[in-house]
Amino acid sequence: MNHPTPTARSTPETHAPAEATLPPHTPAGLVGDTPVLWIGAPFTAAGRGFWAKLEGHNPGGIKDRSALYMVHVARERGRLRTGARIVESTSGTLGLGLALAGATYGHPVTLVTDPGIEPLMTGLLSAYGAEVDVVTTPHPQGGWQQARRQRVEELLAVHPDAWCPDQYNNPDNVAAYAALAHELVAQLGRIDALVVSVGTGGHSAGIGSVLRGLLPRLRIVGVDATGSTIFGQPAGSRLMRGLGSSIHPRNVAYDLFDEVHWVAAPEAVWAARRLARDHYASGGWSVGAVALVARWLARTLPPENRIVAVFPDGPQRYVGTVFDDAYCRRHGLLGARPADDPDEIADPRERTVTRWTRCTRITDPLAGPGRHDLVGATR
Repeated sequence: MNHPTPTARSTPETHAPAEATLPPHTPAGLVGDTPVLWIGAPFTAAGRGFWAKLEGHNPGGIKDRSALYMVHVARERGRLRTGARIVESTSGTLGLGLALAGATYGHPVTLVTDPGIEPLMTGLLSAYGAEVDVVTTPHPQGGWQQARRQRVEELLAVHPDAWCPDQYNNPDNVAAYAALAHELVAQLGRIDALVVSVGTGGHSAGIGSVLRGLLPRLRIVGVDATGSTIFGQPAGSRLMRGLGSSIHPRNVAYDLFDEVHWVAAPEAVWAARRLARDHYASGGWSVGAVALVARWLARTLPPENRIVAVFPDGPQRYVGTVFDDAYCRRHGLLGARPADDPDEIADPRERTVTRWTRCTRITDPLAGPGRHDLVGATR
């Protein structure tokens, strides 16, 4: 089954600077060194499986890493003054990280979100001291994300000393995940395929770029949501949060990906629930979508290949959505077992996808003529 023995802790050198300066016995000091879990049968085919990096073991999730790092670097560079307000748009997980960073470094935090945020998440953010500002109307082209970003600009005008991390375009959001990449190498050694969800582009670019430098033959598989514009599909309604986008974040490293998979909400729910039942480990939309793709790779790649899937958070946030039968019935999310294999398209512009679909032609929708094809299936 290709089971290496994971190390209990990674070496101190794997920590990003923002983490290394924090005392170990504090909430921020708990961020990082998350465990890996073997996911095999019955979720996967017998004798096949993949490793899951459980970022839900951070206090708030994977974006604790980027929030602490972005705030630390902004303070070091003088962009975030002592005691100044932090203002950012979030669907939830980065909000938890920024609330942690605000408490750690002494900054008030205002988080702009939308009505799709789970009540549990709103309650947690408020409990952790953040102010939650909910926009009420989506932008006609950019949807809720653009509406949130416009509200952030309004708040920055009201608070001229405030600072916005701009997670979608801030390169420090990418740099924050170098530690995670080194943790994986320390825990697993060789990695043949990396499966990552793509939203702001931060953790996929940060982990992928470091691992590709260490492991040149690494296959990097991006997981997006149906209705997302990131990889060139037209914008559509999206129930899932945490992956996908209705805008085009510049942190997405298109040249890293060997293929992209779009996953629909019912398919992600099926995988998340099966993971919870079969392995007592799961998460929300992103985890379900990533696990579905990693499950397929475990069956179709050579058995000696070592596959790693990054699980951005745990299941607690999703008790009222992914794991709530009434919610899932209202949205038609139950009773739809995914196909054994993804549908295939040759180009993201070929047609609009509505179910799990794979493409090995990676495109940057904002690239100019002659640059639209950034990656083919060449690795």
